[in-house]
Amino acid sequence: MTPQVFSIPFRASILAENDAGASLASGDAREVFPLASVTKLFTAYSALIAISRGLVTLSAPAPYPGVTLEHLLSHASGMAMGERAITRPPGTRRIYSNAGIEAAADMLEEATGTEIGRWIEETIAEPLGLTSLTVEGSPAYSGYAHAEDLILFARELSYPTLINAELLDLATTVHFPHLDGIVPGYGNFRPCPWGIGVEIKGDKQAHWTAPSSSGKTFGHFGQSGSFLWVDPLSGERAVFLGEEPFGPWHRDNWSALNEEILHAMRGQ
Repeated sequence: MTPQVFSIPFRASILAENDAGASLASGDAREVFPLASVTKLFTAYSALIAISRGLVTLSAPAPYPGVTLEHLLSHASGMAMGERAITRPPGTRRIYSNAGIEAAADMLEEATGTEIGRWIEETIAEPLGLTSLTVEGSPAYSGYAHAEDLILFARELSYPTLINAELLDLATTVHFPHLDGIVPGYGNFRPCPWGIGVEIKGDKQAHWTAPSSSGKTFGHFGQSGSFLWVDPLSGERAVFLGEEPFGPWHRDNWSALNEEILHAMRGQ
C-alpha cells in the first residue's frame, strides 16, 4: 500500500483500495481500536451467513407484534434507540436502534445455538483470518479490530466468499425504501435508506461519505470515530479507525477526507 499523509489532529489509521489495484495507507494499520457501531456490520453479516445456511430467514418473527428479523436489522422495527420498547408501528419510521440489533442477535443465538460473539468469530473472523476482531459485549457496538482486518472485511463485502453474491445484493439493497429517519450526528433524511445492517448513501447530502461516491455506497460509522464503506459501482472501499471519539472534527471533515482518499487512489 502507498503511504499517505492526511491532516488528522489525532492518532488514526486509514486503509483504502480499489479494484484497479490502487491502494493507500496512513497510520499504524495493526493498532487495535474500538469499532463502536461498525460492529453492527459484523452482526448483520453473521445473520446473512445464518440465512445462507438455512438456519433463519429475514421474515422470521421477532418477539414483538408485527416485527421480523428484517425489521430489526434495517432499523425499521419502531424500536427505541436504547431500550426494547416499540415506539412506532413496524415499517413506518427508520429509528436507529442499538436495542433492535441486540434483539436480532438474540434471534440469531436461538437459531444457531451459539452465543453471538462466538458465532461472529466462527463464521467471519476465523474463515477470513481476522486475528484482531473481538465482539465481547453488545453486538451493536462492542467490537474491537485493527484496520488491516477491517479492509479484509470490506473486501469480503465487495466480493463475498462466505455467502453468495445474490444474498449480499439483497442485503445492500434498500429495505423499506420510503422510510424517513435520522442518521446520528448527521440529521434527518427523507428518505433514509438502509439495507440489512448497512447504511446506504442513496441521495443523502451533507453525508459522511465522499460527495463523488455513488448512491450505492454502503457501510457504517461508529461513535468511537470509525468507519467502513464500500462503493460497489466504482470498486472502491476504505476504513478509518482513530483514538478520538466521534465529534465535530469527524462530522466536519469525514466527507472531505473520503473525497481526498478517492482522489489519491484515482490519481495513482
